[in-house]
Amino acid sequence: MNLEELSRAVVAGDVDTAEELTKEAIASRIPVADILSAGLVPGLRQVGELFEKGEYYLPELIVSGDAVARALDYLEPMMGKEGASYMGRYLIGTVQGDVHDLGKSIVIMMLRGNGWEVTDLGVDISPEEFCSAVSAGDYHVVGMSSLLTMTMVNAVKTIEALKAAGVRDKVKVMVGGAPTTAEWAAQIGADAHAKDGPMAAIVAAELIGKS
Repeated sequence: MNLEELSRAVVAGDVDTAEELTKEAIASRIPVADILSAGLVPGLRQVGELFEKGEYYLPELIVSGDAVARALDYLEPMMGKEGASYMGRYLIGTVQGDVHDLGKSIVIMMLRGNGWEVTDLGVDISPEEFCSAVSAGDYHVVGMSSLLTMTMVNAVKTIEALKAAGVRDKVKVMVGGAPTTAEWAAQIGADAHAKDGPMAAIVAAELIGKS
């Protein structure tokens, strides 16, 4: 089947079609990673781009999120930890000022499916909240998601806050989200960048020497 149809369903916020196409892909024995990387993730990227351009607004984001959530309901049970060795503890959240969690949900699913114990702080997380969680927990990696260009600065502030609190060296820091790049991640002092969920699992393993 053509997974581009699934991407289009996500962009259109067509929940029923996204569900049916996901079920068809599973029945066709298409790997979960391919359904994500060639179907859901490209759709999410386009939704983010349309939002950035002002062509999509909150209602469109919500219905596209519903379409992705419905697809994930079918995919997540297939991403269990069977056969995946324990990797470590991963803390994740969307940075302050940003309330989007579409991409983050896929990242979490991929991490858990690859042996990570994931703690999700949620959305609109302040630097202080990230610092408090890192200080209180024994995490190997902390991931920060930003869908909006205007909130990328809050990832910078969070890294600065981790340094000020004396806990920056406790964890590896990953950043991601539609407008982010590997070059930007290096500039702000993050340890790594991941463009999507499947890549996040690969990069996280590399960060702790388990690739």
